[in-house]
Amino acid sequence: MTARPRMPAPPRSADPDRPGKPVPNAVLATLAVPNFRRYLLGQLTSNIGTWMQRAAQDLLVLHITGNSGGAVGIVTALQFLPQTLFGLTGGVLADRFRKRRLLLLTQAAMGAQSLLLGLLTVTGSVNLLSVYALAFALGTATAVDGPARNAYIGELVAREQVATAVSLNSAQFNVARILGPAVAGLTVAAFGTGPVFLVNAASYLAVLYGLVTIRADEPAGHGRPPAERTRLRDVFRHIASTPELLLPIGVVAFVGTFGLNFQLTISLVAVTVFHSGAAAFGCLCAAYALGGLVGALCGASRGKAPTSRRLIAATVVFGALEAASGLMPGYGTFMVLLIPTGFAAVTVTTTANALTQLHADAHVRGRVMSVYFLVLLGGTPVGAPLVGLTSDTFGARSSLVLAGVVSAFSAPALSVLLTGRTRTFRRIAGPASATCAPLTGDRGTPATAGPARDRPAEG
Repeated sequence: MTARPRMPAPPRSADPDRPGKPVPNAVLATLAVPNFRRYLLGQLTSNIGTWMQRAAQDLLVLHITGNSGGAVGIVTALQFLPQTLFGLTGGVLADRFRKRRLLLLTQAAMGAQSLLLGLLTVTGSVNLLSVYALAFALGTATAVDGPARNAYIGELVAREQVATAVSLNSAQFNVARILGPAVAGLTVAAFGTGPVFLVNAASYLAVLYGLVTIRADEPAGHGRPPAERTRLRDVFRHIASTPELLLPIGVVAFVGTFGLNFQLTISLVAVTVFHSGAAAFGCLCAAYALGGLVGALCGASRGKAPTSRRLIAATVVFGALEAASGLMPGYGTFMVLLIPTGFAAVTVTTTANALTQLHADAHVRGRVMSVYFLVLLGGTPVGAPLVGLTSDTFGARSSLVLAGVVSAFSAPALSVLLTGRTRTFRRIAGPASATCAPLTGDRGTPATAGPARDRPAEG
């Protein structure tokens, strides 16, 4: 008897009204989309400069304050505080206006911030207050930029390519995370922090050029969002009624607040535990980012749609590795363990991001992503100072152990809670609620929560 042919996992996750054809390589097929390729290359160049600035900014604050972990925590908190204050507004703007035009404005504003910080540093006029103010200004632009930038991916590729595109976007981010701090460490050691900020300002020209050259036409099946007035209450109702959104958003809330403060914790461990300089700090950041890059590439080439089960497992592994890194006795073992930790961290964030985009209705995707980034980055104003104070009180190692334990327990606890909530809802709602797939389903096809998610993906 002839075996029944089976379709690969990615086409099964495509819109049923537009069945996809098998592709030999999901990564190459996604990179073959010209608009996405231009967008990705521009983001890569800009993010290298951004990570150079982040590393140099922490070293600058440590130099100004005499190695104060609390001061580094404050400047980090100020950079992410606008995400809490204005992140939801950024989502509304992303759904109300053309995302490309919005990104041109926000990227230009971030380039101006880097230029000003560089000029102040080079001329010797920089002080802690000016670093605080410019960090807050950068965070304000990022709060508006983030939802539009991530939701824009859904307009550049087809629905079945969204998960791969998210992983590739994460891969370029982690390439930048490897190169940026490493180059920044060497540049700071040779020339100081000022030139690093100026290089970052120039790097924004690449992403602006990429956005300008993207053609205005959209892939087949993509349409304009509804012209009706966008409201925040609609997105909260949408998330609350979709368990497949509640789990990834809940997980990134805990992991983002406590577990993903590595830019702060690595600098504290490098300086206060191993008494290392800028170059050694850059190597630690590069090791963490190398693991993240491998994780992102593995996610992009996996060829299967993300599942909640994968998210839960990755979060537990990440938390365990983070806690273990805080117990490493020497610089070498600490750096080696940062590689699998980075792998697990990126697996968590890319899986959560893809789940959120795939299960969000098209007309509210910008606002859903603003909620996602609100909990991912908006918890940093709480988590970063706590990490800094924990480090100052109990040592830098203790901050890693505590963050890892919280992260490891968050995903299983949320899964149990939301699974019980979903079962209760189904008992009350009856058969009509059967369209909601189990939170821990392990099939390659994304779960659906009603007819709205059968439509092609839109930004």
